[in-house]
Parts: sequence; C-alpha cells; structure tokens
Amino acid sequence: MGMEILGLPMMYYIAMVAKVLVTFIFVLLTVAYATYAERKIIGHMQVRLGPMRTGWHGLLQPIADGLKLFFKEEIIPSQASTFAFLVAPLIALVPAFITFAVIPFGGVIEIAGYKIPMQVAAYYDTAAGQVFDINVGVLYILAMSSLGVYGIVLAGWSSNSKYSLMGGLRASAQLISYELAAGLSIIAVFMLSGTLSLNKIVALQSGFGGFEWYIFKQPLAAFMFFVTSLAEINRTPFDLPEAETELVSGFCTEYSSMKYAMFFMAEYANMVTVSAMTVTLFLGGWNGPFTDAMPLLGPVYFIAKVYFLMFVCMWIRATLPRYRYDQLMHLGWKVFIPLALVNIVVTGIIGYFI
Repeated sequence: MGMEILGLPMMYYIAMVAKVLVTFIFVLLTVAYATYAERKIIGHMQVRLGPMRTGWHGLLQPIADGLKLFFKEEIIPSQASTFAFLVAPLIALVPAFITFAVIPFGGVIEIAGYKIPMQVAAYYDTAAGQVFDINVGVLYILAMSSLGVYGIVLAGWSSNSKYSLMGGLRASAQLISYELAAGLSIIAVFMLSGTLSLNKIVALQSGFGGFEWYIFKQPLAAFMFFVTSLAEINRTPFDLPEAETELVSGFCTEYSSMKYAMFFMAEYANMVTVSAMTVTLFLGGWNGPFTDAMPLLGPVYFIAKVYFLMFVCMWIRATLPRYRYDQLMHLGWKVFIPLALVNIVVTGIIGYFI
C-alpha cells in the first residue's frame, strides 16, 4: 500500500470507495426494510399483525414488493411530457441519497497504520492531527434536500393530470413554507457551535456523558427542526402532496412500476436523512459510552439513534390525522417561523450574558 495518487496513499482511495459502498448499501437496505417496519409497527398499533405471509413474519415482503413493482407494466400517459415524466423520479431520488456524503456516522478508526474517519466526504490529516470535512456540511444537506422537490413538481406538471398538478403545487408551497422554519430553527445550533461542519458539531457534544447534547440546550429548536423536516419530506401528518382522500395519489397518480417505487424510495431515504440530521445536530451524533476505547461502537450508537427517530416518524403516522391545507400553512408561517425567530433572539441574549 505504498503507492500514492495525487499525493495521497492508496489506502485513502480504497477507504473512500469502501465508505461509499457501505453507506449506499446501508441506506438502501434501511429504505427497503423501513417499509416493512412501518407496516408491522402500524399494524401492531392498530391491533393487527401486518405482513405475515411472505417469509417468517413477512420478512421477505420488501423483496416481494420490489419484484412486483419491477415487473409491472410501464405506463406513460399519452398527453404527458415524456422526457420530464421519465426524469422526475430520478430528480427526487438522487438528492435523497447523496446527502449522506457529509453525515459523520462514527469517529476515526485505524487500518494498516492509516487513520480513516467514518464519514464519506472527509479525510484525516496526519500532519494536523485532525479530521477535515466539508466545512459547510449543513448547507450542503439543506441544498440537496431542496432539490428533491423539483422532481415532485416536475412529476405533477409533466403528468398532464389535474390531481398530479395539484400535488406538485402543494409540495412546492409546503417546501417554501417549512424550509424557512427548519433553517431558522438550527441557527441556534450554529450560534452555540460556531461552525457549519457536522463533524465539529458532533465533537462539541461529546462531553459530560451526553449532557452536552444540544437537545438539552435547545429543546425548542430540536422539536421545531424535526417537525418542520417531516413537513419538508411530506411525511404524515403533512402528506398533503399525496392526500389520497383528496388527490387520488397526488403527484404520483400517473406513475407505475419502478418509477412509482422511486418516489417512495426517495421518501424513506429522506426520512433516514431527517433522522440522521436530527441525531447529528441535537443528539450527539455517534457519541456514547466507551466510544474512545472502542471506535466501532460509534456507528452502533448512531444507527440506534437514527432507528429510534424513524420509529417516532412511524408512530406519528399511526397516531395523527392529516392536517388541512390552511392549517398546514398557518402552522408554518404563524407558529414555527415566529417561534424560531424568538429562539434565535433568546439564544443570542443568553450567549451574550453567559
């Protein structure tokens, strides 16, 4: 492994490829089995069993669903804008996956004498003795998450269906309303940390056995960020762009086969992203007991926290009814945005005097 490319040892490139593959496979498997978990969890909450017939307790259900959708007929409406109709699912799906490049899921491990950070877009500088990542990782995630709505809007417009168009318009209005509140809610975190680097934000939450987590310092910001993020990704009770009782299936009414599946893959991948971001910003990221002595515990803690928040998302879906559209707009503009602004002011005042 003495070879170097562009001044970096070969091990760094091998580690980079390995991290990309592991992260992609992990997210893909999580997305597949999140659909199964949601059906089982909601089933038990409603005193049902959920999927039971495909494999032991329905464990093969995601594979059966994938095969069914893969072999279904591809239907393109005769009056649709064909190119936009075909490319829309990709525009929704790709940003949902590439956001994971900047999320740190562990500390630094040593392999063959080289220190490798458990973060895709990061490297360990031996001379400086620290990890360097994208120093505006939060902005990168906010930017990528904003791109996904273009796929939904394009799907609504290109389908040439009034239900699809209405769903696309709702998605764009919802994103504009709630992304502003989500961005304002995490400004308090930047004020406390003084950085936009996710790796440094996690490091600043590592002390006092978890009591340095920002959820204890900013509980209102944590709550607002999680709820507004659910609205951004169109999860229940904010699933107005689909709203089966009103819009058939909203923006994906005219879609079938794998194009239909890609929209749902994007939704569940976004749910993983929201959970991972909440864990990183407010729940200490991969920090936990004994991570200094055993770095491989870091990803275990991180995954456990992410899965817990995903369970909360599913719990919310089983519990709360869908908001009416005027209630959705009222909550975003007249409740969350003023609360976020007040939180910023209070954080600034406290920070000035303490």
